[in-house]
Amino acid sequence: MKGSQRSSLFKNYKTCIYLSCYTCLGLIFFFIFVSTLSAEKTSGNDAVQYLKKLNLEDLINVEVMSVSKKSEKLFETHAAIFVITNEDIKRSGATNIPEALRMVPGIEVAKIDSNKWAITSRGFSGRFANKLLVLIDGRSVYTPLFSGVFWDVQDTVMEDIDRIEIIRGPGATLWGANAVNGVINIITRHSKKTKGWLFSGGAGTMEKGFGCIRYGDKLGDESSYRIYAKYFDRDNSYDHSGNHQSDDWHFLQGGFRIDLKGNDKRNLLTFQADAYNGKSGQTISLPKFSFPYSDKVIEDAKKTGNNVLFKWNHIISDSSDFAFQLYYDQIRHKESIIDQHQNIFDLDFQHKFLIFKRHEIVWGAGIRRISDNLRNSSSSVSFIPEKMDFNLLSVFVQDSIKLTDDSLRLTIGSKFEDNDYTGFEYQPNIRISWKSNDKHFTWASVARAVRIPSRAENNGIIYLNILPPNSYDNSDNLPKVISLYGNKSYDSEKLLSYEIGYRFHPVSRLSFDAAMFYNKYDNFRSGIYQTPFFKTSAAPNHIVVPLIVANSAYGKTYGAEISVDYKPLDKLFCRIAYSYIDIEINKKNINDELLSKADTNTPSHQISFRSSFDFIKNWEIDTWVRYVDRISYGDIDSYITFDIRLGWKVNKHLEIAVAGQNLADKQHPEYIPELINTSTTEVKRSVYGKITCFF
Repeated sequence: MKGSQRSSLFKNYKTCIYLSCYTCLGLIFFFIFVSTLSAEKTSGNDAVQYLKKLNLEDLINVEVMSVSKKSEKLFETHAAIFVITNEDIKRSGATNIPEALRMVPGIEVAKIDSNKWAITSRGFSGRFANKLLVLIDGRSVYTPLFSGVFWDVQDTVMEDIDRIEIIRGPGATLWGANAVNGVINIITRHSKKTKGWLFSGGAGTMEKGFGCIRYGDKLGDESSYRIYAKYFDRDNSYDHSGNHQSDDWHFLQGGFRIDLKGNDKRNLLTFQADAYNGKSGQTISLPKFSFPYSDKVIEDAKKTGNNVLFKWNHIISDSSDFAFQLYYDQIRHKESIIDQHQNIFDLDFQHKFLIFKRHEIVWGAGIRRISDNLRNSSSSVSFIPEKMDFNLLSVFVQDSIKLTDDSLRLTIGSKFEDNDYTGFEYQPNIRISWKSNDKHFTWASVARAVRIPSRAENNGIIYLNILPPNSYDNSDNLPKVISLYGNKSYDSEKLLSYEIGYRFHPVSRLSFDAAMFYNKYDNFRSGIYQTPFFKTSAAPNHIVVPLIVANSAYGKTYGAEISVDYKPLDKLFCRIAYSYIDIEINKKNINDELLSKADTNTPSHQISFRSSFDFIKNWEIDTWVRYVDRISYGDIDSYITFDIRLGWKVNKHLEIAVAGQNLADKQHPEYIPELINTSTTEVKRSVYGKITCFF
């Protein structure tokens, strides 16, 4: 049966089974919830004591930094923000960061093969999704080469992640260009929280072997450090016919972190460094001038890199502080299409202070310099010039104004940037929030954001396809090369975003978070065909059909995201998340070509249900069911995944866990790659075991 014949949710018998089961489970939770409400209405002081034991209460009061670059409670942030805690990561069974991001409403995560993902926020998915900014401890890992993130080299010890803060919607006023549809900020734990030894390792059907070792200790009374090393070996995946694909993934990474606190406790210095070396297997189709006009290359993409980060936080007074950050990132990725060397230097300063008792000002400035050497290693992708420097200067200011003592707050601000591609850019926003009482919080925002061109869009050349002789017209007998050319006049893409959100915490066991958005995009990326020309400089002679990158498309998106956290019993926690999005992209000229399948490569509906149950002393069980809607591009059918994890805390030093992933079906595809044609694989069901030792 073809995917199009099973596109309806209710035509899938597995879906009906899962919906029936979880409907019954939902009814049970409903009746437990009703009894919980009754108990809370009559319990008096006992309820107050009980609240202190609830993780749900701690969660809504967790301090986050990503929305305003200052500490504020999650419940009172005036943006669509979601936090993945260290405990969430552990209980989910996720073995890497992309897998953990699947639990976030509004974030689309699709696996391309064993080591590649298409991850985005609020649409426009792709391997190089270009409207999502990702940071690790404040260090941007957004690649300026193609735009997007190389997820296969973004890793750390999962146990050392303190939390992941995800903003859906524009965050450009504080974080700058490319934070168009969202910001993911991965924050690792302070070294004082990772004292002692940690050994962790395991193996499974896909996870052939993985392990890490970490040690942390004090440096005097107030300072601390940790060092770590980790390795993993992930197996190949399979195509639709069950054939083995060469997309195995091997990585070794190590690093350290040092946190130093001055005797006056006003200065905190942080030094961090990481280095990695690994291989990402792939099968890539490259254009070829003879029949069959494409050539499959099986290879291991070699990826190495290192980074060093320094932070200085200084407390001036109770209402004023500043932060200084400097990092250096060195990257080398070598594969058949490109051999890239990049050196990134980034300097950032921000200052926060209070004036007139009601105005909290945050301002800052930064400079980033990217020097690259792109050694053109194939005829399929090239850059002219091969060596280039790119500079980005920025200044931002934001004022958070208390219009009333506690309930009504207005925030206005803007980022101002100057870059070598498009020159001056401004990215303002205005946000307002109203906390009517401790149970209700409402917010709304209007923001402008831009995405600046990538190196490829500015001066790259990509051979998309080679057509046989006489396939384009009948006037010659030469092969035709469809080539995508960068454009030095290519302008930034622009977004005007409208958002509204509401949070509701009626009782200590239940919280509700909803956000709706309407986005208007202009200068959207497209391509314009130019007059074909004859080329003799490369053998054999051929006709080039040029497709020039242009800003000749526009569009809009709208949607909603809902998450509900519910703790019906002391030892049972449940989270339901739902996302909806509608995307419409239009060409300004009928003959233009959309270079991405933005309106067809994102699922309209996503549903996630997670539960964590401590059912016996020292035993825990976690389940996770996800539904992902059909994707038109590539005819990817809707699918359901079911994960389960069983954990046993043997003692305070030892934990054992067994996890099964994607158990709902034998295998399923999640995404078809675009532009750079790597082989499509399918996600198989898998099982792994893990042992973790602390002492």
